[in-house]
Amino acid sequence: MSTAPRSGHAALVESLRERGLLDETWRAVWHVVPREPFIPARAWRQEPTGCVPLTSGADRLALIHADEPVVVQVDDGEADGPSVATSSNSQPSMVARMLALLDVADGHRVLEIGTATGHVAALLSRRLGEGNVHSVEIDPAMAEQAREALRAAGYAPHLACGDGEKGWPEAAPFDRLLVTCAVRHVPYPLISQLKPGGVLVTPLARDFWSGAVLRLTVGEDGTARGRFHGGASYMPMRSHRGGDEGDVVDETTARSATAHLDPAQLLTLGFALYAGARLPGVSMVHADEPGGGVRVWLRAPDGSAATAASGEDVWLYGPRDLWGEVERVYGEYVRLGSPAAGDLGLEVGAGAEWTWVGDPGRRIDSG
Repeated sequence: MSTAPRSGHAALVESLRERGLLDETWRAVWHVVPREPFIPARAWRQEPTGCVPLTSGADRLALIHADEPVVVQVDDGEADGPSVATSSNSQPSMVARMLALLDVADGHRVLEIGTATGHVAALLSRRLGEGNVHSVEIDPAMAEQAREALRAAGYAPHLACGDGEKGWPEAAPFDRLLVTCAVRHVPYPLISQLKPGGVLVTPLARDFWSGAVLRLTVGEDGTARGRFHGGASYMPMRSHRGGDEGDVVDETTARSATAHLDPAQLLTLGFALYAGARLPGVSMVHADEPGGGVRVWLRAPDGSAATAASGEDVWLYGPRDLWGEVERVYGEYVRLGSPAAGDLGLEVGAGAEWTWVGDPGRRIDSG
């Protein structure tokens, strides 16, 4: 007896199951909640050079049924602009990972921050019942589009248009809270809207790294603690978007220095998390070099900067020796045993948050 090859949505769901991202309960949910009804006619593919419009039905379906994000809004919905992605239907494997970390159970009340297309709200509604699902979207057009898509698909979770940083205090408390946009810090109002023992899952993006998934559990004292669970690249929460990049680099201060480590050594998530805690405000970006190796750029708010490429001298700018600071912090990281990302975590209280390594009692001091 032969079995017909899987295709389209079914193939996507089964590939997620085969990768260990869906248990049998979530597998059944995903099979009956396809992505396609939640993707508007106007959509884009995210490319390294920018957002490319999907102009054919075949291209649109191929992307929807692939393990890739589908961009559904650029430039906050403005007609003209640089075509920067501002809303998307997230990569299915990332959604599955985050839903698994959320660890929902029957009867749980869940708050989602960032409704976007409404697809995740539909998945949660199917799993928990629509009356247990609340979702907040800041963009009025996206909120209305999601409401219509959910209604057409037969789901009516509680929806609101507003700033997700504030949560939904009137509907609190919740058992679980899922953030589907990147935050630069964990807003404490979200923590305060969870019951003791409640779980928050969010992408966290800081200056020194592109992003990581964080899972926090709220204690009886209202403090949330938890570990990082791998990398994640999400669009930032609107109120957490980057602002002023600092003073202009003074080219007249350029000076060379010798690199004592290859820039490629900096590109692990574990080190990025550690360095982000030790060097607050310092940003790092990187790119592959045409001939092999990588180049990194460091920047600080006071106009200090540094650039280094594999096999080359370092160039420094401004008052600080940023490369020297990074090498010093890298030495600390190695002496700690080069902890992986999962060995680091975050603690969030009413007045502050701090990164720790190994266990919450070993805080990483900044500066």
